[in-house]
Amino acid sequence: MASQAPGPACVSLPRWKISLAWRYSPGHRAWLGAEAERLLAFYENAADWSGGGFFWLGQAGQPVTERPKDLWVNARLVHCFALGSLLGRPGCALLVEHGLRGLHSLFRDPRHGGWYASAGPDGPADDRKQAYGHAFVLLAACTAAQAGHDTRGLISEASEVISARMLDQPRGLYVDQWDRGWTLCGDYRGQNANMHLAEAFLAAADATGDEGFTGRAVRIAEQIIGDFAAADGWRVPEHYDSGWRPVPDFNADRPRDLFLPYGTIPGHSLEWARLLIQLRERAGPGGSWMLDAARKLFDRAVSDAWDDQRTGFGYTLGTDGTVCVAERFHWVIAEAIGAAAYLHAATGEAAYDRWYQRFWDHAALYVLDRRLGSWRHELTPENAPGNAAWQGKPDLYHALQATLFGRIAPAPGLGSALAAENSL
Repeated sequence: MASQAPGPACVSLPRWKISLAWRYSPGHRAWLGAEAERLLAFYENAADWSGGGFFWLGQAGQPVTERPKDLWVNARLVHCFALGSLLGRPGCALLVEHGLRGLHSLFRDPRHGGWYASAGPDGPADDRKQAYGHAFVLLAACTAAQAGHDTRGLISEASEVISARMLDQPRGLYVDQWDRGWTLCGDYRGQNANMHLAEAFLAAADATGDEGFTGRAVRIAEQIIGDFAAADGWRVPEHYDSGWRPVPDFNADRPRDLFLPYGTIPGHSLEWARLLIQLRERAGPGGSWMLDAARKLFDRAVSDAWDDQRTGFGYTLGTDGTVCVAERFHWVIAEAIGAAAYLHAATGEAAYDRWYQRFWDHAALYVLDRRLGSWRHELTPENAPGNAAWQGKPDLYHALQATLFGRIAPAPGLGSALAAENSL
């Protein structure tokens, strides 16, 4: 009798098919560590050892010395070098100390309090007090504390200024900017500064143990995402008037504005998806809605803006939900990586791990600049280097964090997660 071919029940799964998720693979984790080192080395050159603070960097990492120093760039670099110190990288602790001195000597307003938006050798270049920059001062202070620096005074001062000057009562959201003397508050309200304040409050809760900060972050998320984004089909409205009514046509004539572009920004939906997973870890029963919201934000952003043929995300959407600015910005793919990693960790669903790999494929092939260093901050819709909006490479924050999202289980903050690893 002829032998029968084995049926499906007789087929065993090859050993190579039994594997962990791609983001857990030892090779990938080693690659992430090497990429973090490459990035940190590039941004060492930003330090102005004679004048204080950190310069804006050009395409090849050269300091742009004629440009005033920006608060958001300086505070984010303090945060990043503190993460580098927690990773065990020599030199980063001194860069944190240098950056903290710069925040105090260059940007802090000794008369009226708060921090200037930008500063030059002769004093403030832009003396407005912006919630966006203040959020990163608080984040920097908290991550520095987790890396072993005594920033208790800076944490206290930053949180007090934010609460006393920027809280928009009774909503629990925050105004965007004041003049230098805190006498004139602008009418514009924006979700971007509020999103980063939620991130900073999470870091503050970790660094101080004060759960009041968690409550502030939850209140922001409940309104920006639970109310506004949910009502807009899980796109995040960016711009509002002084009564917190969305203004969808704001800056319609400035679609490539670096911070306040017309339309909605899928990258912010992805960033919020990641933040919601982090916030859910701390919020307890009050965060039960956040996983579902994170899923919907992720799905909407990918559906609206991911270019499946060429890869990459379009930057903004018009009021009809179609891509308005199709250029790719480096920070968007970094936040997509974070959202996919944290949603995979929260759900265990393989689809998110596949997206995580897909996003890193795009970044590795097009965004990482192997010749000049760091990440290209902008690409054309065809994924060629571009500079329609971004000039140079000032920003380490998003890229460095992307190298950590796949290595660290979701926690309220990256600083606290690294500090906990170091205490084992």
